[in-house]
Amino acid sequence: MSWTEKYRPQRFSQIKGQEDAIIKVKMFLEKFPNKKAMIFHGPPGTGKTTLAVVAAKELNSEIFELNASDLRNRDKLREILKPAMEQKSLFKKEKIILVDEVDGISTADWGGLPELLSLIIQTPYPIIITANDIWKKELSALRKKAEMVQIKEISYKTIKELLIDILKKENKFMDEKIVTKISINAKGDLRAAINDLQAESSANSEIMIVDSRDKEVDIFTALRLIFKGKPTEQTMKILDSVNMSIDEIILWVEENIPVEYQKEELARAIELLSETDIYKKRIYRQQYWRFLLYENFFMSYGISASKKDLKTGFTSYKRPERILKIWMNNQREEKKKSIAKKYAAVVHVGEKRALSEFPIIKQIIFQNPEISKELKLSKEEMDYLEGK
Repeated sequence: MSWTEKYRPQRFSQIKGQEDAIIKVKMFLEKFPNKKAMIFHGPPGTGKTTLAVVAAKELNSEIFELNASDLRNRDKLREILKPAMEQKSLFKKEKIILVDEVDGISTADWGGLPELLSLIIQTPYPIIITANDIWKKELSALRKKAEMVQIKEISYKTIKELLIDILKKENKFMDEKIVTKISINAKGDLRAAINDLQAESSANSEIMIVDSRDKEVDIFTALRLIFKGKPTEQTMKILDSVNMSIDEIILWVEENIPVEYQKEELARAIELLSETDIYKKRIYRQQYWRFLLYENFFMSYGISASKKDLKTGFTSYKRPERILKIWMNNQREEKKKSIAKKYAAVVHVGEKRALSEFPIIKQIIFQNPEISKELKLSKEEMDYLEGK
């Protein structure tokens, strides 16, 4: 059994380093429904989910858990969350609804957020939401609906005390210098520290060098290091710490290169970005994964080395407009397909034919309001036909 599970806190008194957050969650639950939702936000491994689970245990409540994958669309959220809100717990006195890692929804999957906001208004049970990065623009409406509670990085001294306590319970000995190094290298991530401790304790050698643990880096920090900083070994590794697909990172870099680079610098950086794209295609076609090394090198160290001088001052980096355009185009295509499907069912033709003849069908429906009623088109579908 992993030590992170074995020694997961079961009571508020067992949670260390988050005293302010515990006070706030107790007040939130006592005063519910003054506020119907609470957001725990902070770095990974600091105990956001654990705090929610412990709160449920302290109140003898059932906990109903959702994660980012359950928020991909409105219909799925209605199917899962709405019934959970309407049914009382069979075995517990109360119920807490946990929406875990809400910031993990990809840019193309924001469909469930409006429904989540609507359900927060209606909920008869407290909703606790967790997020590593709650400051995304798309989550601004959610921030307004919920009470915000920051879950802080845990100090290395507190982590060290907890690690020593675990070693005593496991009847294991470890050099204090190693325990201290694990505590410092975890950088506030208690879960990572416990995992490293368990790995160290099972190692054959008496002393094992603990490497500094790489934490996730947000895309804005990565771009600042690449565009403004001196190209170093750290520059080559920075994109490995960004929790994004390579396709998304390419879009971010493409969008923001012109903000920092000019003339020859810009030309060289764009050329290297194109090389990245070439290697990406070779990887997909040939399944030759060693090319990932070149892909990463061109986009990080290569682009960083393209500038003549180090950049100074603050630059506001923008989200890629192409992502938004792709998403909007996908939304339009979905409406087109749904209208064609309804039309095909009524007139008894194939969906492919309806799609191929859609420009004509669009004019027919638009010029005859009765047809739209017969097809039971939604407001969104009518807006699409009207070009809104």
